[in-house]
Amino acid sequence: MPDSSHKIVILLAGDSGDGVQLLGSQLTQGAAQSGQDVRTLSDFPAEIRAPKGSIAGISGFQFQMASTAVHEPGGQADVLVVFNVAAYVKYRDQLKPGGILLASTDGFDKRSRALAKLAPDEDPLEEARVSFRTLECNFQTVTKEALKDMDLGSKAVSRAKNMVVLGALTWMYAFDYIMVREALANKFSGELAKVNDKAFMAGYYLGETAEWSAFKHVMPSHTLPKGTYRTLSGSQGIAMGLAAVAHQSQRELVFAGYPITPASDILHELVRQRSKGITTFQAEDEIASVTAAIGASFAGKMGVTASSGPGISLKAEGLGLAVMLELPLIVINVQRGGPSTGMPTKMEQSDLMQALHGRHGEAPMPVIAIKSASHAFDVMLMAAKYAMEAMTPVMVLSDAFIASSAEPWRIPDLSQLLQIRPTEADISRMPYERDAKGVRPWIPVGTPGGAHRLGGLEKQEGSGEVSYDADNHQALVQARQAKVMGIQSSYPELTLNLGSKSDDMLVIGWGSTYGSIHTATEQLRRQGHAVAHLHLVHIYPLHPDLDAVMAEFKQLVVVEMNQGQLVNVLRARCPKHMAFIGQTSGKPFDALSLTETLLNTMSS
Repeated sequence: MPDSSHKIVILLAGDSGDGVQLLGSQLTQGAAQSGQDVRTLSDFPAEIRAPKGSIAGISGFQFQMASTAVHEPGGQADVLVVFNVAAYVKYRDQLKPGGILLASTDGFDKRSRALAKLAPDEDPLEEARVSFRTLECNFQTVTKEALKDMDLGSKAVSRAKNMVVLGALTWMYAFDYIMVREALANKFSGELAKVNDKAFMAGYYLGETAEWSAFKHVMPSHTLPKGTYRTLSGSQGIAMGLAAVAHQSQRELVFAGYPITPASDILHELVRQRSKGITTFQAEDEIASVTAAIGASFAGKMGVTASSGPGISLKAEGLGLAVMLELPLIVINVQRGGPSTGMPTKMEQSDLMQALHGRHGEAPMPVIAIKSASHAFDVMLMAAKYAMEAMTPVMVLSDAFIASSAEPWRIPDLSQLLQIRPTEADISRMPYERDAKGVRPWIPVGTPGGAHRLGGLEKQEGSGEVSYDADNHQALVQARQAKVMGIQSSYPELTLNLGSKSDDMLVIGWGSTYGSIHTATEQLRRQGHAVAHLHLVHIYPLHPDLDAVMAEFKQLVVVEMNQGQLVNVLRARCPKHMAFIGQTSGKPFDALSLTETLLNTMSS
């Protein structure tokens, strides 16, 4: 049963061809348009073409909607919607006892049970009726009836089943159905738009005709600051942030990428946007993509590339080259479960040490972590500012959870965006002569009077001539390090996300653990515990005030999705004992379980 706090977690599951992700995205958009705060979690199968009806091929989409602010997609589901028996078998343990099960009975026939490896006489719905409040409907039949007047094949009819479910859930939770229909009309066109609309309306009226009124739940609206909102995924946030970079810097941006899960969506989003000032290029491999981006920066444009852990390994030599060239470059690592191919569709935060040290030689670069989908937009502007003003490559850490999760995002006023002032092509200086901040001029190839040598060999300070002098190399290694450390002067004030310095325990996190840590900390504070939350955005260089903040607390706990990476960095700086909570399950922390673990850590 949904609780009195008006927070509901809905989990959708079915075959990859059932349109579960589309259904989820339209539902969350409808919830947001109807005044709910939402957070989402997609669970993609790793298999590209798993057998239809098999557990391995099931796709899931979970979202939490609430009349108050939420920061994570929730734990156990209040509502589970399944398109077939395999989906039920995979996710039944994630439905709360007494929760609502909405089952499409056409996916529970004898053949479907066999594909899910159930015994011929096993009836999972009989079991479900004991533990859950069940709503059973043959959505395939409803879809056929709704579309009987249209000249469609059986496959086309079957594909519209998710629109019937969309209509039923829109009715059940009293979303603004007119806005949902408009969203569908904007997304689809022609005959497909008509098919989807007819199927949606059939589902919308199904609740009344099937007498599901006892399951209807009207959600109060969540009050948000005035503005124009849209739902935004992490990949969309990165893409839109890059478009804002081109606008704010007044420099053309060149994105060079090679397909890899889960980073490919950034390239897809940029191509869809076709934003002014952005050129996209799909390279033949990872090495070509990073060197193409470096070449774009040599030409005076903002070079950007993206990948995941395995691809970042291949880009390592190119990243060292960018450090030596002292050219601006943004490198986005959308982390996934590893090592090797690992779990490419699951989340993890295990590339932190790779980001900090995964290059040969002394090759420092700033490392920034995205904490949520909406935060991705701001981080891209921040990364570009550091890259173009300090003439350095910058690593941005995202992950599979951030990439596909979505939330409401207030579209910002362009006049309020972060200012970016790229380094000028000052030909009055020698090509490697540094300014007061230790930054060399950005002289694009072809600049009259600015011809200079560029390459991976060490250069003579000032002139840029190749040099093997020991003292010169020592000086330039230190100069490149000092330049990167200099960006600390532009950091915003280090503030706690929750709590105060008078609290007893400080919980430290980074990246996509933000929502779970924030929710767990809120819960502990409501219970009367003196717990604070600090989420780090600047991973390297760390904030200069961090040591002083950590010194204020009696207990320090680091939470991250790995076996202990940031915690070891911080332990090297802080003499206090530092507890660690980590997991590498491929799933985000459940806020309820994390609350209990933090409570146990307090008393230990």
